Amino acid sequence: MTVTDMFRLDGRVAVVTGASSGLGVHIAQAFAEAGADVVLGARRADRLTETARLVEAAGRKALPVQTDVADPDSCTNIIALAMEEFGHVDVLVNNAGIGTAVPATRETPEQFRGVVDVNLNGCYWMAQACGRVMKPGSSIINISSVLGLTTAGLPQAAYAATKAGLLGLTRDLAQQWTGRKGIRVNAIAPGFFETEMTEQYPPGYLESRQDRIPVGRKGDPVELAAAAVFLASPASGYVTGQTLVVDGGMTIT
Repeated sequence: MTVTDMFRLDGRVAVVTGASSGLGVHIAQAFAEAGADVVLGARRADRLTETARLVEAAGRKALPVQTDVADPDSCTNIIALAMEEFGHVDVLVNNAGIGTAVPATRETPEQFRGVVDVNLNGCYWMAQACGRVMKPGSSIINISSVLGLTTAGLPQAAYAATKAGLLGLTRDLAQQWTGRKGIRVNAIAPGFFETEMTEQYPPGYLESRQDRIPVGRKGDPVELAAAAVFLASPASGYVTGQTLVVDGGMTIT
């Protein structure tokens, strides 16, 4: 096997949550281009059609499944359907996420709990469902954020808390499963990438943050997708329990 071959995902089945928009679309497409069939999960099932088209255009099979990761039964369902269709699940990308930018004194319990239910609990339910069926050599990738490591000006207590929690979850699941089950578990902490979520930010906010980024620009979603391919592939076979920060250097300043 050549070094280039080690980045291939041929014969693998990947599950990507939050696949209806933003980074999830780019990750699903990149996985298909690397050779994987892709199971697509999102609450907005109608918006999975375009992502499925991109996967199929790359010559791979797509299985769109309406999924609410905050519901453990929904998480069990998408993995059961993936097993029924393909017979195995080799990669999970926990990408589904929501965020709020509410001052801490005004954030309601419902708002805070809603973010925790999707961003943290949902990742656990998905990982749990996959951990029951994955074979040695499988990979779980949790999409965290630089806001799990630092701050960025907006009041985002719920979002930051869940993304920091994902880093602890990643380490613990890696400790539990890598040796015993052969499942590697890692996290990616993206910096500033334009997504549907960032459209909710005040005008000019992303631009105002760029003085903290040594690279001097926002990230290209393809760069984040490439990092996910690395962590999903045999190229990262000796990497587990780690957080790969993809932020243009923001967290070193």
